Amino acid sequence: MGNPFKAGEVLLTDGIFKTSQDTGKAFVLSLDPDRLLAPIAYSAGAMTDTSKFYGGWEAYNYRGYQDRGIAGHSLGHWLSAAADMYAVTGDEKIKAKLDYTVSKLAEYQRLDGSGYIGGFEKTGFENALSGEFEVSAFDLNGYWVPWYSLHKIYQGLIDAYKLADNETALEVVRSFADWAVNVTGGMSEEKFSKMLTCEYGGMNEAMAELYVITGDRKYFNLAVRFSQSAVIEPLSEGRDELQGKHANTQIPKILGAAAIYDIDKNKENYRRAAEFFYNTVVNHRSYCIGGNSDHEHFGSVAEETLSTQTCETCNTYNMMKLAEYLYNWEHKAEYMDYYEKALFNHILASQDPQSGMKTYFMATKQGHFKVYSTKEDSFWCCVGSGMENPARYTRNIYYKDGNDIYINQFISSLVNWSEKGLKLSQTTNYPYEENVVIKVEEGNADASVKIRIPAWIKGAAAVKVNDGEALNVSKTGYYTIERHWNAGDTITVMFPMGLHIYTARDDSHKTAFMYGPTVLAGALGTENFPACDIVSDHTSLDLHGDIIVNDIVVSDKNPDTFIKPIDLSRLEFEMTSQGNKIKLIPYFDLHHQRYSLYWNVYGTDEKSEKTVYEPESVIIDIVRPNEQQPEVDHAMKKNNSYSGYSDTAARGWREARGSDGYFSYEMKVCGGDNCLAALYSGNDGEYEREFEILADNEVIGVQKLENNSQEKLFYVYYEIPRKLTENKEKITVKFRPTGEGKAAGRVFELKICRTKKEI
Repeated sequence: MGNPFKAGEVLLTDGIFKTSQDTGKAFVLSLDPDRLLAPIAYSAGAMTDTSKFYGGWEAYNYRGYQDRGIAGHSLGHWLSAAADMYAVTGDEKIKAKLDYTVSKLAEYQRLDGSGYIGGFEKTGFENALSGEFEVSAFDLNGYWVPWYSLHKIYQGLIDAYKLADNETALEVVRSFADWAVNVTGGMSEEKFSKMLTCEYGGMNEAMAELYVITGDRKYFNLAVRFSQSAVIEPLSEGRDELQGKHANTQIPKILGAAAIYDIDKNKENYRRAAEFFYNTVVNHRSYCIGGNSDHEHFGSVAEETLSTQTCETCNTYNMMKLAEYLYNWEHKAEYMDYYEKALFNHILASQDPQSGMKTYFMATKQGHFKVYSTKEDSFWCCVGSGMENPARYTRNIYYKDGNDIYINQFISSLVNWSEKGLKLSQTTNYPYEENVVIKVEEGNADASVKIRIPAWIKGAAAVKVNDGEALNVSKTGYYTIERHWNAGDTITVMFPMGLHIYTARDDSHKTAFMYGPTVLAGALGTENFPACDIVSDHTSLDLHGDIIVNDIVVSDKNPDTFIKPIDLSRLEFEMTSQGNKIKLIPYFDLHHQRYSLYWNVYGTDEKSEKTVYEPESVIIDIVRPNEQQPEVDHAMKKNNSYSGYSDTAARGWREARGSDGYFSYEMKVCGGDNCLAALYSGNDGEYEREFEILADNEVIGVQKLENNSQEKLFYVYYEIPRKLTENKEKITVKFRPTGEGKAAGRVFELKICRTKKEI
């Protein structure tokens, strides 16, 4: 087993990643540590002014959670981002801000006295853990994913110690971890397992890392307790039970399993779980840019659904971390092939080069656009991981193992291989050009240089050492050059690039186009574009009006016949279909306009079905039950209500039971006619499903489900009287059973529409 190069041993020197890193560094420096610290100061009793909180997910009263929300998670991400950015740039301004922030955390921790530091009040949380509690996928006794939020602070402090040599950070995180050991110490395994139903981030990975630093076994034991066997065991046995699960809840669990296996090789089932999980997500559940998930959830392996909420950026951040673990165990080039795809086409593309703002999702819906965070009123999870990404660009460019150095990513950079006394550089404008020059800048030593030959290569690579003859290398994987190296030696590699096709799993006509490692997007302009695509609510533009995206109809599906280069130095192409010309550019270069990544491609002898187009959407608002963010964003309230996922329907659902049961959502309405569309199943189960539908506490419908459609989903429409929507932006929609022994729902989707029509 080899070792990754440490942060600081690799420096970016030029190119698109250096430019993006500089933008990311400016964003990290621009944030106010005192505002990031405000939730922690508030919970410690050091301040009472909640107006100091940042907005969005950091806001004190975000979606009604008050001090039981997710506030404080962004501080943890910022600590990690600042520590990593300091390590890779040496910028002392970042170090000063980081040290100040850690010192304030130590101060607040002393005020609390228990070791706890978090962005929410802990007393009720501790009481819940010592007694009985209710738990769901994202709620633990009224606290929204508390361990998830706390994990970010644990990891941030660990990174501040490891990457920025802040000894205080280690003292603070040890005391904080001791609190976690103590507060969970009296919980039975049954109760602890129940607690893990609620998303808990990477608590197992952080505790494993803390054990490696300190050698204190209690942290390793806690890491194992935070490893959910209900998820890990099926995966270790090769059983894919991921459909319907919240994607980024699962990925950190697997990262933790991998970290524990690194410590204890007897836990081979943890490694098997990590490898199987990686394979099914990367090879069977990912999109052309390397991202995964639709509306934050895994679908079936047969699906590749296009929507406005695909490819959550946090997921790709974490899947790239998982690729690192697997690569450390076995140096397979395929892990770095995936890493390249995700790095260039998702992570690099997720930051606005002008403002430094971050994306939550990368829309794959044809003709949609990227939506970016605001600086002060967003702070979504993907803003947090998005802070970290630019400082992580140096990771996995190089890798060392004994006498071997692996060149995995082709990015202009400098690496210090101190064990060999060698400094090597890469100079390249990849992927805009095919050539990469690797040079020994300092030192001399015997070593093997292993160069990844990408899986996408079109023809044979040419590899030349110094002024020697170029050798053709057609085999993908690694090409090894073993010799004595001296300062001034160079390796020149030419990777032949060309157009190639990515085909979706669920439809052979659904196609994306790539050139070398780069996904090309259709640049579709700003027709019917929003006034601003930098917004506080990442889903607020989902229902913005569409544009027509025509199918591509060609006589020959070979992309070289209908896609021609305009400017290869900028990777600009022109695609022609039935007289229409469409500009294609790298997805990472496309911002602030509409685009398509996927196209419906038909031969002239095939049936072409035009994309459904609604120039002004009839849908005003939509709720997808059983999904975290839609239910939080719509201020769900409930009693005796349950939710789950139907493999048959490939959707989540919610229901309420008994005379005291109900669930409700706040939903947007518009002036004029409004209609509620509810999606039901004909599979009614054990309850008599008779229930009322209310709008602002007025009954607008009574529904009875009696196996209406033999398990098929169907919409029922309820007109909303105008008196209930006049001069309002929102109403509360409620479902409640008509009596004891009855149930409301199951409801699979809710929409507020302008008119009653099939949607």
